[in-house]
Amino acid sequence: MIYNFLYPLADVFTPFNLFRYLTFRSIGAFLTALVLSFLIGGGLIRWLRSKQGQGQPIREDGPASHVVTKKGTPTMGGLLILIALSVATLLWADLTNRYIWIVLGVAVSFGAIGMWDDFLKVTKRNPKGVAGKVKFAISIVIAAGAAYAVAQVSPTPLRYMLAVPVLKDVFVPLGLVGFIAFAVLVIVGTSNAVNLTDGLDGLAIGPVIMASAVFALIAYAVGNVIYARYLFVPHVPRSGELAVMMAALVGAGLGFLWFNAPPAMVFMGDTGSLSIGGALGAVAVVTKHEIVLSIVGGLFVLETISVIVQVLSFKWTGKRIFRMAPLHHHFEQKGWAEPTIVFRFWIIAAILSMIGLATLKLR
Repeated sequence: MIYNFLYPLADVFTPFNLFRYLTFRSIGAFLTALVLSFLIGGGLIRWLRSKQGQGQPIREDGPASHVVTKKGTPTMGGLLILIALSVATLLWADLTNRYIWIVLGVAVSFGAIGMWDDFLKVTKRNPKGVAGKVKFAISIVIAAGAAYAVAQVSPTPLRYMLAVPVLKDVFVPLGLVGFIAFAVLVIVGTSNAVNLTDGLDGLAIGPVIMASAVFALIAYAVGNVIYARYLFVPHVPRSGELAVMMAALVGAGLGFLWFNAPPAMVFMGDTGSLSIGGALGAVAVVTKHEIVLSIVGGLFVLETISVIVQVLSFKWTGKRIFRMAPLHHHFEQKGWAEPTIVFRFWIIAAILSMIGLATLKLR
């Protein structure tokens, strides 16, 4: 909004020319989301606590320690992330850019699904919330609509292509149906993977911040024809604007972490995990870096695989491979302290983020 109002006046007032630069607007979006989170975070948490009473119900099949340590903590803290992300993006991004609206639409829509789920958990005192099949079906419809919209905006040569990292100029043609199906897998899969990871204070938001920072750089490079040619990555015109949104997500994530650091004052809930996971997946689809997302977000992949392996193993053999799934609960059962798990998982996420970022140069 600021860009759309002030940049056209650059001929009248030269300093307004600053708004043409993605780097300047990305920094502005980051700081806006961060400061806004600090300003409204405390009041929002108090409001959530007053409305939710006993807070988020704790799953009976989870670690026994959580019943004591996490009881009474309000959920729906993802509202803080969504508000800060949306306001900062709308203020600093070019609102004529359709990629911005597609990704923001995914974030808000998935956040609405998560809010519905969190609301039922709190009001009905049922940890299961909305039926999984219902959430999954709605998510698929939203992701499919977003994928189709991305395909219509993307340049024709790349429209239905899957870029292979490391190998330059190697693309796999998917066709319209294949592209939409794969994009749905990425968006919905990332959304649910972040949701599964969100089981300890600060565990999910740390890797999300790292992944968002990496994809801010990827979006900037992919959207710039000079950098894209130099790095041999697919050039997607106007996708660089997503760097502003990803910078806003970094700021919103850091602001939320201030309140979510152990011991958490608030949980993000499905409101946050589904929305930010969906946004990351959508950005990966736009920038043609879906496979790189599986590396950058490798921690989310590991957590998801641990659940799949645990379920299949118990179903087929009657035995569990892990003491408890997702993976972070396995280490809890082994006696690791919660902060130890969180910080070590962050280290793993940081390493994977650097490996994913390195694929830009390994061509």
